[in-house]
Amino acid sequence: MENLEDLKILAEQWSHQGIEYLQKIPPSQLYAAIGVLLFTTILLFLSIRLVRRTKSNTVLLSGLSGSGKTVLFYQLRDGSSHQGTVTSMEPNEGTFVFHTENTKKGKIKPVHLVDVPGHSRLRPKLEEFLPQAAAIVFVVDALEFLPNCRAASEYLYDILTNANVVKNKIPVLLCCNKTDKLTAHTKEFIRKQMEKEIEKLRASRSTVSTADIANDFTIGIEGQVFSFSHCYNKVTVAEASGLTGETAQIQDFIREYIKP
Repeated sequence: MENLEDLKILAEQWSHQGIEYLQKIPPSQLYAAIGVLLFTTILLFLSIRLVRRTKSNTVLLSGLSGSGKTVLFYQLRDGSSHQGTVTSMEPNEGTFVFHTENTKKGKIKPVHLVDVPGHSRLRPKLEEFLPQAAAIVFVVDALEFLPNCRAASEYLYDILTNANVVKNKIPVLLCCNKTDKLTAHTKEFIRKQMEKEIEKLRASRSTVSTADIANDFTIGIEGQVFSFSHCYNKVTVAEASGLTGETAQIQDFIREYIKP
Protein backbone atom coordinates (compact mmCIF):
# COMPACT_ATOMS: atom_id res chain seq x y z
CA MET A 1 0.00 0.00 0.00
CA GLU A 2 2.85 2.39 0.89
CA ASN A 3 4.47 1.70 -2.49
CA LEU A 4 1.21 2.52 -4.27
CA GLU A 5 0.91 5.81 -2.38
CA ASP A 6 4.50 6.70 -3.27
CA LEU A 7 3.82 5.97 -6.93
CA LYS A 8 0.65 8.07 -6.82
CA ILE A 9 2.51 11.04 -5.32
CA LEU A 10 5.31 10.67 -7.89
CA ALA A 11 2.80 10.57 -10.75
CA GLU A 12 1.09 13.73 -9.48
CA GLN A 13 4.44 15.50 -9.27
CA TRP A 14 5.33 14.56 -12.83
CA SER A 15 1.87 15.66 -13.98
CA HIS A 16 2.25 19.09 -12.38
CA GLN A 17 5.75 19.47 -13.78
CA GLY A 18 4.49 18.55 -17.24
CA ILE A 19 1.67 21.10 -17.08
CA GLU A 20 4.07 23.82 -15.87
CA TYR A 21 6.46 22.98 -18.72
CA LEU A 22 3.69 23.19 -21.33
CA GLN A 23 2.50 26.54 -19.92
CA LYS A 24 6.00 27.98 -20.43
CA ILE A 25 6.03 27.03 -24.12
CA PRO A 26 4.87 29.89 -26.40
CA PRO A 27 1.47 29.10 -27.94
CA SER A 28 2.88 29.35 -31.47
CA GLN A 29 5.50 26.65 -30.78
CA LEU A 30 2.97 24.44 -29.02
CA TYR A 31 0.53 24.67 -31.94
CA ALA A 32 3.35 23.94 -34.37
CA ALA A 33 4.37 20.83 -32.41
CA ILE A 34 0.77 19.60 -32.34
CA GLY A 35 0.50 20.24 -36.07
CA VAL A 36 3.66 18.24 -36.81
CA LEU A 37 2.40 15.37 -34.65
CA LEU A 38 -0.96 15.30 -36.44
CA PHE A 39 0.69 15.51 -39.87
CA THR A 40 3.05 12.63 -39.01
CA THR A 41 0.15 10.51 -37.73
CA ILE A 42 -1.89 11.11 -40.90
CA LEU A 43 1.11 10.36 -43.13
CA LEU A 44 1.78 7.11 -41.29
CA PHE A 45 -1.89 6.10 -41.60
CA LEU A 46 -1.92 6.82 -45.35
CA SER A 47 1.33 4.87 -45.82
CA ILE A 48 -0.18 1.82 -44.10
CA ARG A 49 -3.28 2.07 -46.29
CA LEU A 50 -1.12 2.38 -49.41
CA VAL A 51 0.93 -0.70 -48.49
CA ARG A 52 -2.26 -2.68 -47.97
CA ARG A 53 -3.67 -1.56 -51.32
CA THR A 54 -0.47 -2.47 -53.17
CA LYS A 55 -0.27 -5.98 -51.73
CA SER A 56 1.20 -8.41 -54.23
CA ASN A 57 -1.13 -10.11 -56.67
CA THR A 58 1.41 -12.76 -57.73
CA VAL A 59 0.49 -16.44 -57.46
CA LEU A 60 2.96 -19.20 -58.29
CA LEU A 61 2.06 -22.52 -59.92
CA SER A 62 4.69 -25.06 -58.88
CA GLY A 63 5.10 -28.84 -58.83
CA LEU A 64 6.84 -31.64 -60.69
CA SER A 65 7.05 -31.77 -64.46
CA GLY A 66 3.99 -33.47 -65.92
CA SER A 67 1.70 -32.56 -63.03
CA GLY A 68 -0.40 -30.36 -65.30
CA LYS A 69 0.59 -26.86 -64.16
CA THR A 70 0.69 -25.35 -67.63
CA VAL A 71 -2.71 -26.78 -68.59
CA LEU A 72 -4.15 -25.26 -65.42
CA PHE A 73 -2.51 -21.95 -66.32
CA TYR A 74 -4.32 -21.80 -69.66
CA GLN A 75 -7.59 -23.00 -68.14
CA LEU A 76 -7.50 -20.22 -65.57
CA ARG A 77 -6.55 -17.65 -68.18
CA ASP A 78 -8.91 -18.41 -71.04
CA GLY A 79 -10.70 -21.72 -70.38
CA SER A 80 -8.55 -23.66 -72.83
CA SER A 81 -6.62 -26.86 -72.08
CA HIS A 82 -4.03 -25.75 -74.68
CA GLN A 83 -4.43 -29.01 -76.59
CA GLY A 84 -3.49 -31.39 -73.80
CA THR A 85 -0.22 -31.73 -71.93
CA VAL A 86 2.48 -29.11 -72.32
CA THR A 87 5.98 -29.20 -70.84
CA SER A 88 7.36 -25.78 -69.91
CA MET A 89 11.07 -25.00 -69.97
CA GLU A 90 10.54 -21.31 -69.23
CA PRO A 91 8.07 -19.70 -66.81
CA ASN A 92 4.68 -18.82 -68.26
CA GLU A 93 3.52 -15.47 -66.95
CA GLY A 94 0.32 -13.57 -67.33
CA THR A 95 -1.69 -10.89 -65.55
CA PHE A 96 -5.41 -11.39 -66.05
CA VAL A 97 -8.79 -11.94 -64.45
CA PHE A 98 -9.97 -15.54 -64.58
CA HIS A 99 -11.93 -16.37 -67.70
CA THR A 100 -14.95 -17.21 -65.51
CA GLU A 101 -14.89 -13.63 -64.20
CA ASN A 102 -15.09 -11.96 -67.61
CA THR A 103 -18.87 -11.80 -67.42
CA LYS A 104 -18.87 -10.06 -64.04
CA LYS A 105 -19.63 -6.37 -63.96
CA GLY A 106 -17.35 -3.81 -62.37
CA LYS A 107 -13.60 -3.62 -61.98
CA ILE A 108 -11.95 -6.90 -60.94
CA LYS A 109 -8.38 -7.06 -59.66
CA PRO A 110 -6.25 -9.14 -62.05
CA VAL A 111 -3.99 -11.96 -60.86
CA HIS A 112 -0.35 -12.22 -61.88
CA LEU A 113 0.00 -15.97 -62.40
CA VAL A 114 3.44 -17.54 -62.88
CA ASP A 115 3.76 -21.16 -64.06
CA VAL A 116 7.23 -22.19 -62.82
CA PRO A 117 8.92 -25.10 -64.67
CA GLY A 118 8.99 -28.30 -62.64
CA HIS A 119 12.20 -29.77 -63.99
CA SER A 120 14.74 -30.19 -61.18
CA ARG A 121 17.37 -28.10 -62.96
CA LEU A 122 14.93 -25.22 -63.43
CA ARG A 123 13.49 -25.11 -59.90
CA PRO A 124 15.78 -22.27 -58.82
CA LYS A 125 13.47 -20.15 -60.99
CA LEU A 126 10.93 -20.48 -58.18
CA GLU A 127 13.28 -18.69 -55.79
CA GLU A 128 13.25 -15.63 -58.05
CA PHE A 129 9.48 -15.19 -57.66
CA LEU A 130 9.00 -16.20 -54.01
CA PRO A 131 9.73 -12.75 -52.49
CA GLN A 132 6.75 -11.29 -54.36
CA ALA A 133 4.35 -14.24 -54.01
CA ALA A 134 0.98 -13.77 -52.33
CA ALA A 135 0.16 -17.50 -52.60
CA ILE A 136 1.50 -20.77 -54.03
CA VAL A 137 -0.43 -23.51 -55.83
CA PHE A 138 1.56 -26.74 -55.63
CA VAL A 139 0.21 -29.13 -58.28
CA VAL A 140 0.35 -32.92 -57.86
CA ASP A 141 -0.61 -35.50 -60.49
CA ALA A 142 -3.37 -37.49 -58.75
CA LEU A 143 -3.32 -40.13 -61.50
CA GLU A 144 0.40 -40.97 -61.34
CA PHE A 145 0.81 -39.99 -57.71
CA LEU A 146 2.44 -43.02 -56.08
CA PRO A 147 5.52 -43.24 -58.39
CA ASN A 148 6.11 -39.51 -57.83
CA CYS A 149 5.11 -39.25 -54.18
CA ARG A 150 8.65 -39.10 -52.81
CA ALA A 151 9.89 -36.53 -55.34
CA ALA A 152 6.79 -34.34 -54.96
CA SER A 153 7.06 -34.46 -51.17
CA GLU A 154 10.73 -33.44 -51.28
CA TYR A 155 9.90 -30.49 -53.54
CA LEU A 156 7.02 -29.40 -51.30
CA TYR A 157 9.21 -29.83 -48.21
CA ASP A 158 11.79 -27.47 -49.74
CA ILE A 159 9.05 -24.90 -50.36
CA LEU A 160 7.55 -25.16 -46.87
CA THR A 161 10.98 -24.69 -45.25
CA ASN A 162 11.99 -21.78 -47.51
CA ALA A 163 12.75 -18.53 -45.66
CA ASN A 164 10.47 -16.41 -47.86
CA VAL A 165 7.56 -18.80 -47.43
CA VAL A 166 8.00 -19.08 -43.65
CA LYS A 167 8.68 -15.43 -42.84
CA ASN A 168 5.91 -14.11 -45.08
CA LYS A 169 3.57 -16.98 -44.16
CA ILE A 170 2.74 -17.53 -47.81
CA PRO A 171 -0.35 -19.77 -48.05
CA VAL A 172 0.02 -22.97 -50.07
CA LEU A 173 -2.66 -24.92 -51.93
CA LEU A 174 -1.84 -28.60 -52.43
CA CYS A 175 -3.74 -29.05 -55.68
CA CYS A 176 -4.52 -32.66 -56.67
CA ASN A 177 -4.84 -32.42 -60.45
CA LYS A 178 -6.42 -34.87 -62.96
CA THR A 179 -9.04 -36.04 -60.44
CA ASP A 180 -11.53 -36.49 -63.30
CA LYS A 181 -9.92 -39.89 -64.01
CA LEU A 182 -11.49 -42.94 -62.34
CA THR A 183 -8.16 -44.29 -61.16
CA ALA A 184 -7.00 -40.98 -59.69
CA HIS A 185 -6.23 -40.90 -55.97
CA THR A 186 -8.36 -38.78 -53.66
CA LYS A 187 -7.07 -35.59 -52.07
CA GLU A 188 -7.27 -37.17 -48.60
CA PHE A 189 -5.10 -40.10 -49.68
CA ILE A 190 -2.58 -37.75 -51.27
CA ARG A 191 -2.50 -35.50 -48.23
CA LYS A 192 -1.86 -38.40 -45.83
CA GLN A 193 0.83 -39.98 -48.02
CA MET A 194 2.68 -36.69 -48.43
CA GLU A 195 2.50 -36.01 -44.71
CA LYS A 196 4.08 -39.43 -44.12
CA GLU A 197 6.86 -38.71 -46.64
CA ILE A 198 7.57 -35.30 -45.15
CA GLU A 199 7.72 -36.90 -41.70
CA LYS A 200 10.43 -39.25 -43.04
CA LEU A 201 12.28 -36.29 -44.52
CA ARG A 202 12.13 -34.45 -41.20
CA ALA A 203 13.59 -37.47 -39.40
CA SER A 204 16.35 -38.12 -41.94
CA ARG A 205 17.43 -34.50 -42.33
CA SER A 206 17.44 -33.85 -38.59
CA THR A 207 20.36 -36.31 -38.33
CA VAL A 208 22.44 -34.28 -40.78
CA SER A 209 24.60 -31.48 -39.43
CA THR A 210 23.23 -27.97 -39.77
CA ALA A 211 25.99 -27.04 -42.18
CA ASP A 212 24.82 -29.69 -44.63
CA ILE A 213 21.14 -28.72 -44.59
CA ALA A 214 20.07 -26.55 -47.51
CA ASN A 215 16.65 -25.70 -46.02
CA ASP A 216 16.21 -22.43 -44.16
CA PHE A 217 13.76 -23.63 -41.51
CA THR A 218 12.50 -26.85 -39.96
CA ILE A 219 8.81 -27.65 -39.80
CA GLY A 220 6.59 -29.73 -37.57
CA ILE A 221 6.22 -30.10 -33.81
CA GLU A 222 8.86 -31.93 -31.82
CA GLY A 223 7.60 -35.33 -30.63
CA GLN A 224 4.54 -35.34 -32.93
CA VAL A 225 3.92 -36.98 -36.29
CA PHE A 226 3.99 -34.33 -39.01
CA SER A 227 0.77 -32.76 -40.24
CA PHE A 228 0.31 -29.85 -42.64
CA SER A 229 -1.48 -28.08 -39.81
CA HIS A 230 1.93 -27.82 -38.08
CA CYS A 231 3.36 -25.58 -40.81
CA TYR A 232 4.14 -21.91 -40.20
CA ASN A 233 1.89 -21.00 -43.11
CA LYS A 234 -1.58 -22.25 -44.01
CA VAL A 235 -1.69 -25.35 -46.23
CA THR A 236 -4.98 -26.22 -47.97
CA VAL A 237 -5.77 -29.32 -50.05
CA ALA A 238 -8.05 -29.22 -53.10
CA GLU A 239 -8.94 -31.11 -56.27
CA ALA A 240 -8.87 -29.94 -59.89
CA SER A 241 -8.80 -31.10 -63.49
CA GLY A 242 -7.00 -29.05 -66.08
CA LEU A 243 -8.35 -31.02 -69.04
CA THR A 244 -12.01 -30.71 -68.03
CA GLY A 245 -11.70 -27.17 -66.71
CA GLU A 246 -12.53 -27.97 -63.09
CA THR A 247 -10.60 -25.13 -61.47
CA ALA A 248 -13.16 -23.61 -59.10
CA GLN A 249 -11.30 -24.64 -55.94
CA ILE A 250 -8.07 -23.09 -57.24
CA GLN A 251 -9.85 -19.85 -58.07
CA ASP A 252 -11.53 -19.74 -54.66
CA PHE A 253 -8.16 -20.24 -52.96
CA ILE A 254 -6.48 -17.47 -54.98
CA ARG A 255 -9.35 -15.06 -54.47
CA GLU A 256 -9.14 -15.64 -50.72
CA TYR A 257 -5.78 -13.84 -50.81
CA ILE A 258 -6.20 -11.61 -53.85
CA LYS A 259 -9.60 -10.02 -53.46
CA PRO A 260 -11.46 -9.30 -56.69
